[in-house]
Amino acid sequence: MSVEPPVPRTKGTPAVSLCVLKKRADFLRAARGQRVPAGSFLLQAYNRRDEDVALRVGYTCSKKVGNAVARNRAKRRLREAARLILLHHGQPGWDYVLIGRANQTAARDFQDLLSDLRRALSKVHGK
Repeated sequence: MSVEPPVPRTKGTPAVSLCVLKKRADFLRAARGQRVPAGSFLLQAYNRRDEDVALRVGYTCSKKVGNAVARNRAKRRLREAARLILLHHGQPGWDYVLIGRANQTAARDFQDLLSDLRRALSKVHGK
């Protein structure tokens, strides 16, 4: 599991790291959680209810998104959006899976993609 360096939080809260989901079982567990359509992608969120404060995130794009070049481009955009948004708006102890959509994830303006992720997270966490 690859881990990005922790982002310092405000005083009294632990530093949270962003871990990448790699195992199929983790993706299947996240699929049983909440599903929020976010315009340019689908967000699946699952509360692990454990002591681990790490945010875990996975990315997937089916062949409907396009050939390998298109799928990789969509996943790169999702990874960067998650890196910028999840550490600040995600909740510790949650798994998130971002699923790319055909003709939308790669074509959407990046600022709109970030807004989509913020909006989806607020729906999941009720903020």
